[in-house]
Amino acid sequence: MIKKGIILAGGEGTRMSPLTKAVNKQLLPIYDKPLIFYPLSILMLAKIKDILIIVNKGQLNQYKKLIPDGNSLGIKITYIEQDKPRGLPDAFILGEKFIGNDNVAMILGDNFFYGQNLTSKLQECSKIKDGAKILLHIVQTPELFGVAKVNKNKKIIQIKEKPKKFISNHAITGLYFFDNKVVKYSKSLKPSRRGEIEIIDLLLKYKKNNKLSADFIGRGGAWLDTGSIDDYYKTITFVQAIENRQGFKIACIEEIALNNKWIKKKEILKSIKFYGNCSYSKYLKNLI
Repeated sequence: MIKKGIILAGGEGTRMSPLTKAVNKQLLPIYDKPLIFYPLSILMLAKIKDILIIVNKGQLNQYKKLIPDGNSLGIKITYIEQDKPRGLPDAFILGEKFIGNDNVAMILGDNFFYGQNLTSKLQECSKIKDGAKILLHIVQTPELFGVAKVNKNKKIIQIKEKPKKFISNHAITGLYFFDNKVVKYSKSLKPSRRGEIEIIDLLLKYKKNNKLSADFIGRGGAWLDTGSIDDYYKTITFVQAIENRQGFKIACIEEIALNNKWIKKKEILKSIKFYGNCSYSKYLKNLI
């Protein structure tokens, strides 16, 4: 069972400039909650309680004001500052001490996931003991994504970054599950032409050893990359529609912690006081 998770919340957010010139992208609101709540909620749904958040240098205090240490959620949160982006696998090099001898999940801080059976799927993926697992989602424009071709046994036949020729319409989402070899493999990667180590190259190391498998979000689920302005506002509209129609909140981290029995009523009351008089606090009041 994977017990540790990493949220990669660094990056320059250039696709959303000038919004991201003054504030980190993951602190921008998705409807009534900061974006960082959404990837954090995914790890919590996977029953991961020990979480490392990698942030840009100089932005640590902004995160600590919002999520100090995780005590109010019954989890442990550690922070590491990254001086500059070096590619996604750099998260495992920076987080080597945090990972230790454990397996680890990583989610990109700007990725949004939603689905009826998502919780059970996340918990199933987090049981990985050996190798790596990725989550795939069907897209209409596979040439814009890293994609994977999969056989009937969910084994990866081929993976390619932004293929010019069609090989599959299954996009590789920003959620990954790795065994402990991920640190060693990441250290062995060489920078690409753009000067960063690439997640595709890391996945290819697992594929070469026949240790890379996949699962699917499915037609009833949603995956959105909020890294562009258009997708950012599409995500806001999606969350607003779901929450207003059904009456529950997506990525209410206190509710997830309560359902997991990691916290009790007193922690909810502390959160209500912390957030102040707002719709989120009113929702928390209704929980208890």
